[in-house]
Amino acid sequence: MGRGPRYRVPLRRRREGKTNYYRRFRLVKSGKPRMAVRISNEYLWVQFLEARIEGDRVIAAAHSRELIKKFGWKGDGNNTCAAYLTGYLAGLRALEKGVREAVLDVGLHKPAKGSRVFAALKGALDAGVEIPHSDEILPGDERVRCEHIARWAEALKEENAELYQRQFSRYLDRGLNPEELPGHVEEVKKAIEEAYKHVAEETAAEGEEVEVKA
Repeated sequence: MGRGPRYRVPLRRRREGKTNYYRRFRLVKSGKPRMAVRISNEYLWVQFLEARIEGDRVIAAAHSRELIKKFGWKGDGNNTCAAYLTGYLAGLRALEKGVREAVLDVGLHKPAKGSRVFAALKGALDAGVEIPHSDEILPGDERVRCEHIARWAEALKEENAELYQRQFSRYLDRGLNPEELPGHVEEVKKAIEEAYKHVAEETAAEGEEVEVKA
């Protein structure tokens, strides 16, 4: 630990490894809402936040558990396709609240190419929120549909049926064959779109007004 008369004790959240204040300062300076992605052992959530003196204000948010309760999701709550769907749901809610632009806040997550954080980002982008990014860091369409899991499940089922049953027990208990996961992702996405179709209609109408004025 540092010593001396000029040593300054780091802020509590920095000491606890929860906040990188240097990165946060740069994000807040953008003047745009932050899209924050947080991941636990079972779930993940996406929040659109506005920085204020008294603390961050949540403008819109989505939790992967909502996918299960409201939209019939039968997969894991924190895998890549769940991250994409949660980001998509949060993005639609952000648009509903008038958020058209944001910046990505990865927190203390390592910004690895194709990670769940960027799967959530891809979901928000597909919803229609404009967020600065490089296309290279986004996972491909096959990955956000969890086709890699479906292929592995199909191969494992042929090679070792007992291990297949153990590995995908939660999927099977919920009535979902893991080989059918990509189709299930599309079903849940359509259910989300149906629930928020008014957002897409309003966004399209606003776009038409801008074109006419231009």
